[in-house]
Amino acid sequence: MRRIVPLISLVALAVAGCDWFKDTDKKAKLPGERISVLAHERTLNPDQGTQGVEIMLPAPSPNDSWPLAGGFANHAMHHIQVGDSLRQAWKSSVGTKANDEMRIVAPPIVAEGKVFALDSETRVTALDAKTGDRLWRVDLTPRSESDDHIGGGIGYEKGRIVATTGFADVVALDAKTGKEIWRRHLDGPMRAAPLVRGGRVFAVTVENKTYALAAANGRDLWTHTGIAETASLLGGASPAEDQGVIVVPYSSGELVAMRVETGQVLWSESLASVRRTDELSTLSHIRGRPVIDRGLVFAMSHGETMVAVDLRSGRRVWEKRVGGMESPWIAGEYLFVLTLDGEVVCMARKDGSIHWVASLPRYRDASDAQDKENPLLWAGPVLVSDRLIVVGSHGGALALSPYTGELLGRQPLPDETTVPPVVAEGTVYFQTDNADIVAYR
Repeated sequence: MRRIVPLISLVALAVAGCDWFKDTDKKAKLPGERISVLAHERTLNPDQGTQGVEIMLPAPSPNDSWPLAGGFANHAMHHIQVGDSLRQAWKSSVGTKANDEMRIVAPPIVAEGKVFALDSETRVTALDAKTGDRLWRVDLTPRSESDDHIGGGIGYEKGRIVATTGFADVVALDAKTGKEIWRRHLDGPMRAAPLVRGGRVFAVTVENKTYALAAANGRDLWTHTGIAETASLLGGASPAEDQGVIVVPYSSGELVAMRVETGQVLWSESLASVRRTDELSTLSHIRGRPVIDRGLVFAMSHGETMVAVDLRSGRRVWEKRVGGMESPWIAGEYLFVLTLDGEVVCMARKDGSIHWVASLPRYRDASDAQDKENPLLWAGPVLVSDRLIVVGSHGGALALSPYTGELLGRQPLPDETTVPPVVAEGTVYFQTDNADIVAYR
């Protein structure tokens, strides 16, 4: 660990002549009533005793792959190093874009010098990570199916790509050629990416049933059934694994820890909903992936419950009334979370105390803000070289200081983006709702 000071000036990251994350909102102001779409009334505030505390983060370090939806199996990616001057390297299509019925809910993954992505029609595409050239594409839709389904996601280990689908299939592909190795039909569709680790595949169905399969051939190893939930959010969260323990999040708000070898339950926690004023807010769905870091599990539900739990004993270390649909991001002794109310929050790992709160734009423009229509959807954050990156459904990305929450700048993206970026070998990859992968290095 060493002290990192906040950035004084933005790193120039030019795309088509525009500086990456440079605040360009310095135009002549037009006359008329002005309604702020960049901020709103805060629902969270820093805790007493945190003011004036200087945040220190580990130095950025490089990573050579992003093999799972959450990066590595424990989903603890800390502080990732990228170049001082990033430019758009390439943009490539990975299939069919999202629409109102068919959504892209899974981020891409990076392994073997390739980028793999799942489109809205359950097709897996492999791109050359250096050039963006397409290497292969495989449609996972069964011949007996005529309708499209929203897929779960993809993961990688030891030369295999494993995909979970809305057709209730788990499919293993050769990463080099896309050739199908095996296919296993389960008893329910999947909306979450699989966890592939140690020769095992862990897949969670929408009925809250976890399957542990052999990565070599798809045979059953064990299963676990959670509490059924009649209503849930679109998408799901893949499990996390560390020290021989897998932690599975369910749409019921259950968080269950099991032994990877046998499925024996070690403990379970309920991130039950805290009742609010609307029905949607009562959903307890854990849609963000849990994070395991140095013996603690961090998880957050849509029902405004965030916890830190001891991995071995299940003892709740702390609890905070914070809700969200994205995964927490841990770096050193701090957590960064994106809340339901469009706030990025910096919290202390040891006790959950809040150090700063940054409000994100809630609407595209003043008319939407006035009518409270078409709110923006945000995904992230991801921490790279002293910048917290969040992406939004307005087709842009913002960079915030991890030390203060200050807005460092903004960058337009080619299209709406509702899944967080991934980072490998100094390159940041964005997957847009238009089914494009855009690489910056």
